[in-house]
Amino acid sequence: MEFKLLGPLEAIHNRRVCTPRAPKVKKVLALLLLRANQVVGLDSFIEELWGDKSPQTAVTTTQTYVYHLRKSLGRAVGPDQAEHLVETAAPGYVLRVDDENIDLKQFDWVISRAQASAKANRFKETARYAEEALALWTGAPLAGVDCGSFLNGYVANLEERHTAALELRVHAEMQLGNYREMIAELRSIVTVHPLNEWFHAQLIMALNMSGRRSEALRAYQTVRDLLRRELGLDPSPELWQLHQEILAADAHGRGAPSTSPARGPLASRGAALGFVHHQPAPAL
Repeated sequence: MEFKLLGPLEAIHNRRVCTPRAPKVKKVLALLLLRANQVVGLDSFIEELWGDKSPQTAVTTTQTYVYHLRKSLGRAVGPDQAEHLVETAAPGYVLRVDDENIDLKQFDWVISRAQASAKANRFKETARYAEEALALWTGAPLAGVDCGSFLNGYVANLEERHTAALELRVHAEMQLGNYREMIAELRSIVTVHPLNEWFHAQLIMALNMSGRRSEALRAYQTVRDLLRRELGLDPSPELWQLHQEILAADAHGRGAPSTSPARGPLASRGAALGFVHHQPAPAL
């Protein structure tokens, strides 16, 4: 059986979707998948399912949800296999599944290869692996699940990992000099990540390196106005310096600033601007 977390939560067997429909049962499945092959305690299920308003019957009700999860999966793989998939293990339950059958585990494996390629300056490989990793995403993580405190923490972590993978791919393409080819995609990216200055910087650089300096300057004005309007901030020193270098190059008749087009993320502005700061997923 295969499981998908990077988009709508799905359980798939022989190309047939067999995801539980009941909202609470889906939450139980999501928790088990995010800690696949590790025991998830009953306290974690109760916290996710009810927060600080758990009923006196929380333990038995959780056990009922696990029963319904097994029953739902069992309709696809058989009751014996379902019992093996979702095992009782003190102080809770554990989902037994191979990493290759969870899209999140596949993503982590492929993106680790992209990161290794980037460290070795093999940017064609980096771009290919990063694109392969990003292709595993089919939407917002855990879409369709009514997330509580634990799952919301995981969703935030997954969204940051997706942004990091996207940054890695853009960085590789810029290092390969694919400026013109990246312009349309970067315009879409900054629409989705409007407060991420690093993505804006890559768009500005791609436009400038493609001989479209006036558009690059307008792109800078757009992000400057956005930051002032939304956050009351001026652009970061790095972004301001890029703007100044484009102006100086234009004044002296040069085609491009000396600034590297693929500098790392402008981390100095912090998470408030949408930058990726990798934090471990919350423990269950």
